[in-house]
Amino acid sequence: MAPRSRSARRRSRRFRYIGTLVLFVALIGGWSWFWHYASIKAQAMYDGWRAREAKAGRIYACGSQDVGGYPFRIEIDCDKASALFRSNQPPIELKTERILAAVQVYDPTLMISEFTGPLTIADPGQPPSLIANWQMMQSSVRGTPNAPQRVSLVFDHPALDRMNGPVRQNYLSARRIELHGRIVEGSVNNHPVIETVLRLSRASFPGLHPAAVQPIDADITTVLRGLNDFSPKPWPARFRQLQQAGGRIDITQARIAQGDTLAVGGGTLELNSHGHLEGQLRVTVANVEAFLAEIGAQKAVQQSQPVDKLAGALDRLAPGLGDVARQQAGANLSLGLNLLGEQTTLEGRRAVTLPLRFNDGMIFLGPLAIGNAPALF
Repeated sequence: MAPRSRSARRRSRRFRYIGTLVLFVALIGGWSWFWHYASIKAQAMYDGWRAREAKAGRIYACGSQDVGGYPFRIEIDCDKASALFRSNQPPIELKTERILAAVQVYDPTLMISEFTGPLTIADPGQPPSLIANWQMMQSSVRGTPNAPQRVSLVFDHPALDRMNGPVRQNYLSARRIELHGRIVEGSVNNHPVIETVLRLSRASFPGLHPAAVQPIDADITTVLRGLNDFSPKPWPARFRQLQQAGGRIDITQARIAQGDTLAVGGGTLELNSHGHLEGQLRVTVANVEAFLAEIGAQKAVQQSQPVDKLAGALDRLAPGLGDVARQQAGANLSLGLNLLGEQTTLEGRRAVTLPLRFNDGMIFLGPLAIGNAPALF
């Protein structure tokens, strides 16, 4: 009996091994079939999205394209990627070296993409007018191409240069830039309310304004209300839609630091029929004197027409008295703002709270005009 029992046990173990092996092979085959099926579906979804975009005048292309990532990811590797936006006025063309987009097989609603620079921006068929580069650029999209729920863009050490013939001028450089957007109410196709968060670390904008050369750290949260939908369209058209619907831009939180100057604030802005911002923010500024010096406010006040008229009259009374008036106007500017504003503290520092007003694109800090905001459409 014992020899037969040992033989039966050996046969039983052999069958278990064979069964386990068959099951393992079946699982691998099934998973391979599932991955292959999912990759075909992902490619079809991408091709369908690209075809719909092409009908709207946005044409995306790859020099070469591969699908990989087996066994747990689906990757679309687009080499020599390009995008032609014929719907823009004027049309623009973007080109970059490579885009690698990936989704997990078990979570196809989250797509992570990596971009390899440089990125060139040009009129179609013309040399680049802008060149962007970075150490690392990533995007993440939660949702589907037709109904995104949240989008994030992250740039490490980005730089943006403007080309003027052979001359290259830096317009932007930073340690890090983050842009996050999500739908907080409604849906893509039904009156979405969109929250955006912009974070800047050591960002410098030498091509924008001399005062923006010194690095800036910023954390700004806004909410856009009044959109009918979030279908693909140029941002000027989107802002026009927002204005026509009586929408608004709520700045719920803003913190900006530059050198010794620190400012926090919030408020609501709207758009007028010319595309200019209208409204008021309430801002608290520490070391407002340094900010005024950076933007050249004192010189602007000294050269303003009312001061010039007063100085001219004083010069007629006594030569040289007008120059004294101009100097005093500039010297007393910071004192005047501090007197007009509400005295407070900000993160342990002496500060003043003032209204930051937007009037048809003109920007006023208290009574002082400090610049212009460009039209958004």
